Amino acid sequence: MGISVMTPSEAPQGILFDIQAFSVHDGPGCRTTVFFAGCPLRCRWCSNPENFAARPHLLFAQRSCKWDNGCRACSCRCPHGGLEFSDLGPVVHWEVCNKCSSFECTQACASNALRICGRYYDVDQLMRIILRDSNHWGAQGGVTFSGGDPLLQPQFLKAVILRCKEHHIHTAIETSAAVSREVFLDIMPLIDFAFIDVKQMNSKRHLEGTSKDNCLTLGNIAALMASGWKGRLVLRYPVIAQFNDDEDNAAQLADFMLRHGIFELNILKFHRLGQTKWEQLGKSYAYATGGEVSDETMYRLQTLYLDRGILCYVGDKTPF
Repeated sequence: MGISVMTPSEAPQGILFDIQAFSVHDGPGCRTTVFFAGCPLRCRWCSNPENFAARPHLLFAQRSCKWDNGCRACSCRCPHGGLEFSDLGPVVHWEVCNKCSSFECTQACASNALRICGRYYDVDQLMRIILRDSNHWGAQGGVTFSGGDPLLQPQFLKAVILRCKEHHIHTAIETSAAVSREVFLDIMPLIDFAFIDVKQMNSKRHLEGTSKDNCLTLGNIAALMASGWKGRLVLRYPVIAQFNDDEDNAAQLADFMLRHGIFELNILKFHRLGQTKWEQLGKSYAYATGGEVSDETMYRLQTLYLDRGILCYVGDKTPF
């Protein structure tokens, strides 16, 4: 479709890092999930760290590299000196590569070890994909905007949602709500279903785990419920040992939910599926060890919420 990786001059355009058809866990029915680049948080356990930056950037899968067969094509194409080879294998100078916008090395890599993450789309390009996929959704399906956090690109997001509404497409969002109140309350009236993540009720602990406190998130959720919004809201959080698996955190979240008339929660078991992505970005993964919780912990937390009158779904068991 002629998608550019260079800085766009026309607005609105957005940066996406993936578009996934036939999603069944991101809202009602079969859906297309659109992953927006850029996130206001930096969760230490994140399974999609490639979405942190709201710009195209490099990923390097060392296991796919054919350096041991003598390939050096990428280093020859790089004009910035970002790549070299030692006796132990390839060396990526991330301080150089993270500033690159031309990505010549990816064009030279036949093994796809080097690839671009993040591409610019305009509204028409994205809508063509959404409308194509809509033929396979069924009556209950639609589009889910995920990320990263789609609310970091509000102009593009709103333009796409308004086009979806013209076609009577059900809209869902997955967000941390860690954005300005103005942006949040401008977009949310256009959303039919929302997953909003509340990682930790203690603001200091939230800051330690995500690089940001929870004031925006909790304040925006409260404002949304007070606004008379007609959509369906399910709060959600990944359960991580020694971070948010304690009963005190669960009790505080239950209090908050009941105070604001929220009665659905989805808790997710911690996993390490994103560890290789951290490595492909040249970053260390804080949860290479630790973080696991038992099934017993998950169901103990579920029982605590159920006893408070809150529907609590474990894993992918959220009913749509």
